[in-house]
Order: sequence, then C-alpha cells, then structure tokens
Amino acid sequence: MEPVRELVARHFGARNGELVIGGIPVGTLVAAHGTPLFVYDAGVLDRQISLLRSTYPAEFEIVYSVKANPCPAVLRHFVERGLGLEIASAGEFYQARRAGCAAERILFAGPGKTEQELDYVLERGVGEIHLESALEANRVATISRRRGLRTRVALRVNPGSEAQGGAMRMGGKPAPFGVDEERLDEILDLVLSEPALDVQGIHLYAGTQILDDRILVAQYRRGVEIAGRVADRMKRPLGVLDFGGGLGIPYFAAEAPLALGPLAEGLEGLMRELRADARFRGTRFVIEPGRFLVGEAGVYIARVNDVKVSRGKTFVVADGGMNHHLAASGNLGQVIKRNFPAALVNRLDDAPVSKADVVGPLCTPLDVVARDLPLPDARVGDLFGIFQSGAYGRSASPLGFLSQPTPAEVLVKDGEAILARRRGGFEETFGDVP
Repeated sequence: MEPVRELVARHFGARNGELVIGGIPVGTLVAAHGTPLFVYDAGVLDRQISLLRSTYPAEFEIVYSVKANPCPAVLRHFVERGLGLEIASAGEFYQARRAGCAAERILFAGPGKTEQELDYVLERGVGEIHLESALEANRVATISRRRGLRTRVALRVNPGSEAQGGAMRMGGKPAPFGVDEERLDEILDLVLSEPALDVQGIHLYAGTQILDDRILVAQYRRGVEIAGRVADRMKRPLGVLDFGGGLGIPYFAAEAPLALGPLAEGLEGLMRELRADARFRGTRFVIEPGRFLVGEAGVYIARVNDVKVSRGKTFVVADGGMNHHLAASGNLGQVIKRNFPAALVNRLDDAPVSKADVVGPLCTPLDVVARDLPLPDARVGDLFGIFQSGAYGRSASPLGFLSQPTPAEVLVKDGEAILARRRGGFEETFGDVP
C-alpha cells in the first residue's frame, strides 16, 4: 500500500478515503463517464515537463514519444506546452497533426516504415526521418527525388553493449532497430552520397525504463563518442544528436525514482565539454521521453463486479482487465508477474484485511491485473484503481479481445474533466441483432 500512498500524496489527493484526480473525486468521474476508465491529470503532465526542463541543460529539446500514449487530449496538451512529437507510424503522424503539431516538429523513427507511409509524411512536410537501414535510406531518397525534396534524416544507431542498461535493454544485441554501430561508417557513406538526403546526425537506440542516473549519463557519453566520429566523417558539425528516451518511473515496491539532481550534475558536466567541442557547434540535443512524461499522470479505474472464493483463494472480479491494461497483467514484458501500485480507490483509508487476486472479465487465466494484493474486504461496486497507468495502457492492450467495450479516456485539466475518447463497443455488444 505504501507506493499507493506515496503517489496519492505526491500527485493526486484524497477526501474521506476517496481518490481525487485534478481536484475531482473518482466517484464523480465514474458517474459521468462509467467504467472502465483511464483518467490523466494535466497537472502531473506539467510537473513532469518542468522536472525535465530544470534537469536538462538549455541546449536540450524535449520531444514526446507518441507511442507511450497517443490520447488526443494528451498530445494537444504537450503541443501547447511547446514539445515536439516523435512518431513510429503514419497513423501517429496523423494523430500528431490533428493535435496541432506542426509537421516540421515531428520526428519519424521506427523499423519497417512502408513506402506508402514514407510518401505520406514526406508529402506533408515531416520534420525529420530517422533511418533504420540502408534499404530504408534508399526508399526515402527515391521518394524525395520524385517529389523534388531534400529530406532531413538521421541515422538510428544500435550501439555496442557497453552503452546498455535499464529494465528493458534494447540495443547492443541483434535487433530490427537501427544500424549496428559496427556498420555505421558503411551506411553513413551511402547516405552522405545521396543528394536527396540532408544528413543531420544520429539517434541513439539503447534502453528504456532506466532508473539509474549513472546509466543514463554513461549512455549519453557513449552517444557523444559515436556522434563525434560521425561528425569527423561528415567533416562538419553535427546537426542533431538524439539520445532517444529511456527515462523510467518506479512501478514496483523495490524501485526508487530516477535521481534528477545527480542526473542534472552529470549532464552539466557533459555539456561543458560539448560547448567547447567544435563538432557540436549549433547541434540540437534531443531527448524523446514518453513514459516519464505521462506514466505517472494516469490511473486506470474499473468497477468490482463480483467477489468469489475458490478453494480458499479470493478473486475480485472487475469489469476491465488485461484487455485494457496488458502491462499491469504482466503480459507486456514481465518475466515474473509483479503488481503495479493498485488499491480500492473509493476506500483508501480502509486497512487491508487479506490478499486477493484482482482479475478482469475475460475467459483466460492470463487476465490477472494484481496477484495476492492486500485489500480491504472488497464489495461489489467498489472502484479498483491501477496507478502508473498513463503510459502503454489502453493503446498497448488487446482491446478487441472478447468484444468487450473499450474504456473511455478523460484528461482532467484546470478542474475540468475533458472527454478525450468516449467508451466504445456498446453497439456491437448490446445493439439489436440485425
């Protein structure tokens, strides 16, 4: 329960044992929008932006990674706060533009970009494309020549293993992402020889969910080494050095938040060196946080629909589960199931009396969103909340499984609950049979 209390105290609040999000009690939100429901607090988004801006040197640009949460209201909020957007598909480009992001503020990364997608974003003036392979470079060049464009590109680099770290190590091993560091010179020469491509620099691909400031600074230093080598080969200062994402948030009891004070000191030391290096004169330094910006702002709320005991074990059955929140079920990258911070959010003051598994409504044993969770005696109608649910929640889940209704999304901003995406699926679930 302690992680829940800490999150409630730091980001939200409570009145008479009921969770309050952005000044609005969860019961009021549920009465207006039903369950299951994702709620995001704009105040938390703003605090996370401020933390990054006070931690990173002024030369750094913050670009939000849309894949973490493409909720339209969340994207609009970040665009209004001056952030660019990083996308991984033409669909995310469409979402970014609908949210009001200027095309030139959009970076397009990710493996497997199709010719149709590339043509679509190039026609509409995407700011920069981060290349994942020689073939992709040729595709971009061919489309650019046909359209009479000179396209800004960067090479996404999969660095050696010495740059790795984090809960989800991504680079330093065989991967479909980016150009292996040992092939970088070869691919760089190919790209530099193509007049239709304006090579800006590199995008570092290393790891994610990093909670150790030392690992982050070490990765950045390794990125600077690689970037310096690229600048030497280009014989001009680097236009962009994109460090990617990687900043984590604590999900589990043994995890501590990223120490931003030591991170700021390490970054300032690195920047003192870079300011004196001619190869980085005028370079744009970019970070692409997703989870760090939006993860802690979100709470998933489901209603308890049944409480049952099977062979001595208590099961609390909610009206939503892994179909809406695959990450909380442990089926999105966890090897051993661990619980996200979770509680009965209408009864925060009630002491736990026993442990229960909280499950969703799906006909699969995988649909367990909390295992052996200490809870008060749950009652039908209670509201079960999963914290740290702002990133990789709704959009990273199998929403179509068993044709269950999809959850609504609400952004609470300036004391108002803004419906960002209405609940879906009732026509198929409860409509008249033709």
